Amino acid sequence: MKKARLAALLRQVRLDANFTQLQLAENIGQTQSYVSKYENGEQRLDLIELEGVCKAVGIPLIDFVERYLES
Repeated sequence: MKKARLAALLRQVRLDANFTQLQLAENIGQTQSYVSKYENGEQRLDLIELEGVCKAVGIPLIDFVERYLES
């Protein structure tokens, strides 16, 4: 399922950056529970939010998209 793949990748890029959910949340101006919902597939990210996550974890948005397409 695409939704589960995206959620898993979001979690993986956060972990690769050595961020807790709380640290990522603080970096993107959200709450920890909001990040948890992203990673559990309960909440969808729009493109602007995804770009913010990518900036926070230090990867270009295009790299994230490529990793998603390869998975």
